[in-house]
Amino acid sequence: MLVLITYDVNTETASGKKRLRQVAKQCVNYGQRVQNSVFECVLDAAKCRELQYKLEQIIDKDKDSLRFYYLGNNYKGKVKHIGAKPSFDIEGVLLV
Repeated sequence: MLVLITYDVNTETASGKKRLRQVAKQCVNYGQRVQNSVFECVLDAAKCRELQYKLEQIIDKDKDSLRFYYLGNNYKGKVKHIGAKPSFDIEGVLLV
């Protein structure tokens, strides 16, 4: 299923900046960054729970926020991209 993950981490302190880097690093491990604090991740239910748990361990729930949008398996008709940063097939072949 496609899961859209967004986050807002308070970076007024050094610890906040560290949390921001840690959250971004975990999200990169599971998906593709599509905007500064937005990731598209194709995950099964177990991987989704795993990532959510990891992110919850990083953030400060009094200062930061996470949002998970579950777009399901038939997400291709639900996502429309307009503008810079061309869209791509996140399940497609990756050529390096």
